[in-house]
Amino acid sequence: MPANMDKDSPRPAPRFEVRFAETPAEILETQRLRYRIFAGELGAAIDGGHAQIDADQYDAYCKHLMVREVGSGRLVACTRILTDEQAALAGGFYSSGEFDLKMIDSLPGRVMEVGRTCVDADYRGGAVIAVLWAGLGEFIISQGFDYLFGCASIGLEDGGATAHALLEQVKAKYLAPHWQHVRPLIPLPAADARPTQKVRMPPLLKAYFSLGAKACGEPYWDRDFNCADVFVLVNVSDMHSRYARHFMSGARESEAVDSQAIMVRRPAKPA
Repeated sequence: MPANMDKDSPRPAPRFEVRFAETPAEILETQRLRYRIFAGELGAAIDGGHAQIDADQYDAYCKHLMVREVGSGRLVACTRILTDEQAALAGGFYSSGEFDLKMIDSLPGRVMEVGRTCVDADYRGGAVIAVLWAGLGEFIISQGFDYLFGCASIGLEDGGATAHALLEQVKAKYLAPHWQHVRPLIPLPAADARPTQKVRMPPLLKAYFSLGAKACGEPYWDRDFNCADVFVLVNVSDMHSRYARHFMSGARESEAVDSQAIMVRRPAKPA
């Protein structure tokens, strides 16, 4: 401990805050961030209109989790949560447009879907994903969910070579048992080449697997977003201790959070 510090010294102010959007204006912010990243950066075919927003029929039924940089007030990341109860009102889960979800219907307990996760390009060092996951974990545990699922995307800019190389790694290390597989409605076609450089797992997919997630079979070919969507499932009871150690310990110093303090504003119970 430095000589000019003691155990009673005040903790540093948090750099990031995670909480749910509370107003239509804040939801609109998340939709604009999504559009900027998905359409502007990744080239997804999104009809965002003059407002340049990424919105669909599920947004009205979702809770929108946001990460802000406290000092600047800048929105740097977001994701949305569709609970089992809200999915029933929305006509199903978003992933049902990509996969046959009969397996999800057979799971015991409560389930929730996470989707449209994105992080500002200037904040992809790992800290912000950890902050987002901290808020997500608070909600999962406080609301008593048993399973978390969603899709993590792998870009196809090189024609699918990198995606297929990563999928080989996923199948070798993280594949769910066959009875937990889902069938993609549009399978990913084979690639014509192998990657020329070492491939790196996308941060979101890496974060899922660090929680103990399993990939539930073959990916979906999302032609609008030019990516392969890997369907992942997390059994909350299996990942609870690991999650608590890595993501719910506040501002602990680690590689995952880049030694930056975070603040988790406890989410309100869903309406």
